Amino acid sequence: MRSWALHKHPLRRFGELRRLLPGITEKVLASHLREMEADGVVRRVSYDEVPPRVEYSLTEDGTRLNDALEPLAAWGRDRSTVRRPGEEAGAD
Repeated sequence: MRSWALHKHPLRRFGELRRLLPGITEKVLASHLREMEADGVVRRVSYDEVPPRVEYSLTEDGTRLNDALEPLAAWGRDRSTVRRPGEEAGAD
């Protein structure tokens, strides 16, 4: 899910992730990042600097998870462009 934003670029700061994921609140993003860190999918590195700097990256397990989910994502993208039987063009 959110880890795709980390897949293409190995290190991301919180603000960068927030900009890449429009519509997500800071609270929800922070919660998801904490969950993924606890699950061993995301690595969080905090630097002792002023202003504070925190970077997120995928762990090896996170990279393998993204690789495993890519076929499912491709299937979903393909399905979103397929018109179902009886569906009219432009109908929602």
